[in-house]
Amino acid sequence: MPVQYVSTRGAAPVLDFADALLVGLATDGGLYVPKSWPQMGDGGSGSYVETAVEVMAPFVAGSIDPDSFAEMVSDAYSGFEADDVAPLVDLGGGLHLMELFHGPTLAFKDIALQLVGRLFDYELTRRGERVTIVGATSGDTGSAAIEACRDRQSVDIVILHPAGRVTEVQRRQMTTVQSSNVHNVALDGTFDDCQDMVKAMFADEPFRTRLNLSAVNSINWARVMAQVVYYVVAAERLGGRCQAVDFAVPTGNFGNVFAGHVARLSGLNVPKLIVGSNRNDILPRFFRDGRLDARPVIPTLSPSMDIQISSNLERLLFELEDRDGAAVARLLRTFREKGSTEISERLHGRLVEGWASARFDDDQVLMCIAEEADKSGIVLDPHSAVGVLAARACRPDPAVPVVALATAHPAKFPDAVEKATGVRPVLPDRLSDLLDRSERMTNLPNDLSEVETFVEEHVRAV
Repeated sequence: MPVQYVSTRGAAPVLDFADALLVGLATDGGLYVPKSWPQMGDGGSGSYVETAVEVMAPFVAGSIDPDSFAEMVSDAYSGFEADDVAPLVDLGGGLHLMELFHGPTLAFKDIALQLVGRLFDYELTRRGERVTIVGATSGDTGSAAIEACRDRQSVDIVILHPAGRVTEVQRRQMTTVQSSNVHNVALDGTFDDCQDMVKAMFADEPFRTRLNLSAVNSINWARVMAQVVYYVVAAERLGGRCQAVDFAVPTGNFGNVFAGHVARLSGLNVPKLIVGSNRNDILPRFFRDGRLDARPVIPTLSPSMDIQISSNLERLLFELEDRDGAAVARLLRTFREKGSTEISERLHGRLVEGWASARFDDDQVLMCIAEEADKSGIVLDPHSAVGVLAARACRPDPAVPVVALATAHPAKFPDAVEKATGVRPVLPDRLSDLLDRSERMTNLPNDLSEVETFVEEHVRAV
């Protein structure tokens, strides 16, 4: 029987994996999660591909042929520059760094999206359908999604990024792709505005139906599913799945760290998940006092975390509320209407048991990059530095190893790294001419009708 997926707001149809993949955002505005959490066994050798197939198989059961799925997983990671996909580096004192940036666009988003692109291809080909993917990016999702979907016959992809709020490398990795099915929009606003625009397009039912919209943001369950794997692999490499391991995750939209929570719900021994934030610290404030209070977005050296509305927090709220979708919908409606909301003391007490958090400013990030480069020779990007800082600041038990997730290659943020170390990081040879390639993008105001008109005029007929 196919695994069933339910919406975090409780009012959308229950779907199987394939339908949840293609729909992306639930029709009630919620996010899909499995109806129940599968429990993993104690095995695992630390082989990335083998573990990936095993861990994800229960989530796709009944929707995708097992042999076809195993082939897609193997193919997705065959082009990564690291043989073991996500190397684990010992920084000493029980702190480890998991490098998640060895894919084609040098960011952790590749790990999920290289698989998601293949899943879309498989299911759309099987159905004889095509989709229009719309996505918002704070920098790295866009290039990873474009790389995964470029030149695919069943997909058009439109990516919105906040104009002037991503690095040049991040922007050019999106805008220099000349494939006819790829379209880039620089939106006047913040990442939160881009994300709201995507949700507004999904909420426009005639538009959504006419263009057969789908999503590759972490609102799409398949993204989170694929990210669960590296938590399990890290534990396997540090002694096994029963070994207690804490994780520190630089966090913006909450999808990456929620994947760690899924691993925990599925049986991995994770005493603490540590959320690292920059000055846009809505998440540390939420974990501290149980209150969501949105403030203006502040540009920082870690732009992929310059977010005040973390979409995937909704999935955690759904679990905290004992899967009461109506309660989640009420909570989020209040947040949207008033800009703030809070959970009960009882729920906050449950929350802090398994979570910790901290925020760091740009000066602390620069110092961390400089000190780590001098100490170990490891060069961190600004987001990964936030993860390392969080691991050191919030580590609850020195006897338990902690893994900080390195989410991007330092060359994606060369100005910040050069400011910290005095040395400008170099892009890999395959991207050495990136800054010389011609760009193709459209600047648009933060206006739904203009964005929808652009999308409708530029995608191929569905």
